[in-house]
Amino acid sequence: MNIRDKHSEKVVSAYALFKGKEGNATAIQIKKGEQLKEHITKTEAFLICVSGSARFENEKGETHDLKCGDCVLIEPMVKHWVDGIDTCQLVLLK
Repeated sequence: MNIRDKHSEKVVSAYALFKGKEGNATAIQIKKGEQLKEHITKTEAFLICVSGSARFENEKGETHDLKCGDCVLIEPMVKHWVDGIDTCQLVLLK
């Protein structure tokens, strides 16, 4: 299986990679110049860039540019969004 093969042609695409008893993993693709709109997570999450590049930002003014292998811890109950600098593949762990 390759993460890229599971995504649709949508500008932002997500699918469940793994669902376990205590957490899950979601594959996310954001095309170049597009955005995963602002949202809030109720639980702490961990975002990993697998390929391409993205910019993570939150309402606290924090910005993280992510390239392959980079990651960011996402705080619960804080609005955040992700921009595709280049078409990127991300994995979200919750």
